[in-house]
Amino acid sequence: MMIENPGFAAAALLSLATWGIHTFVGGPFAAKPLLASDMKTAPKLTNYYCWHLVTLTLLAMSGGFAHAATTEGAHDLGAFLAILAIAFCLWSVALFVWKRRHPIELPQWILFAAISAAALWGVFR
Repeated sequence: MMIENPGFAAAALLSLATWGIHTFVGGPFAAKPLLASDMKTAPKLTNYYCWHLVTLTLLAMSGGFAHAATTEGAHDLGAFLAILAIAFCLWSVALFVWKRRHPIELPQWILFAAISAAALWGVFR
C-alpha cells in the first residue's frame, strides 16, 4: 500500500491518535463520571450513547482518511472528512465561546484543528 496523499495520511494518523486520547484518557475523565452521576437515566444514557458515537466516528474518520491517502480516486472521501473535522473543530470553538469557558477546559478543538489542517493539506495538495 503506497501513500498517494500525505495530507490525508497525516489526518488518518491524527484521527487515530484523537480516537486513542478520546477512548483511553477521555473515557475515565468524562464518560466514567457521567455514568456515576445522579443524572436521570434517559439523559445519562443518551450522553453515553453520544460518547460512543464520537468514538466510532473518530475510528471511521481514521479509516476513511487512510483509504483516501492510499487510493487514487478517493479524494472526495478525504474532502468530505475534512469538512466533518472542520465542523467538529468549529463547534468546539463555538461551544467554549458560547458558554464562556476557557479553551483548555474543552480541548477537543485542538485535536480537531490538527486533523483539519492535515486534511486541508490533503484536499489542496
